[in-house]
Amino acid sequence: MDPGHVAYGLRAQYGLLVTPDTVVAWERGRIRPTEQELTALAGVLWCAPAELIAAATTLREHRLARGLAPEELARRVGLASHVYQRMEDEGRWRGTERQTATLAELLGLGPRELITATGGDESLAELLRGAATTRWQAYVKPVVKMVPLPKRIVESALQRLHTEYHARMAATSSWGASAATGDEGRAYLEEITGHFWAAVGP
Repeated sequence: MDPGHVAYGLRAQYGLLVTPDTVVAWERGRIRPTEQELTALAGVLWCAPAELIAAATTLREHRLARGLAPEELARRVGLASHVYQRMEDEGRWRGTERQTATLAELLGLGPRELITATGGDESLAELLRGAATTRWQAYVKPVVKMVPLPKRIVESALQRLHTEYHARMAATSSWGASAATGDEGRAYLEEITGHFWAAVGP
């Protein structure tokens, strides 16, 4: 189907006034369809909404991929619908540990996907940078509280981050090291969450 056919189907079947240019913009990732548009688009294309989402990253995308209405997910997690909707709109999850565990189960989220979907990437990165540059032991408890992983796995990962970062910084101060070597430490910190998930393993 070309964009004109898709736009016609959205208008004829669902009453949505979508232009062929909008369909092209969706295809190229320049704009995202609304929830209503995504559901209608799946209907026009005879597929599930999840098949139209390349890689879900937000709560809304994960919920749509599972075919759950916001009211249903809110009820099953144990939140008022308007409270859940506000969190989804803001991209910041503020549920309890039990609610977070239920959310992860309902949406099929592993630890990494859960942190990203609930808007915790930057907070986690801040903790990890602190662990790498100072005493990593002081960061075990806050990271365990944030990331649903066993304490021993977090301890091992934080110790590894600390060791790897300081190895890069030690190379900076060694005799004959190039001036660019200090950039290795900064680059390591910029990619700290990736290093953490690699240290955690599958």
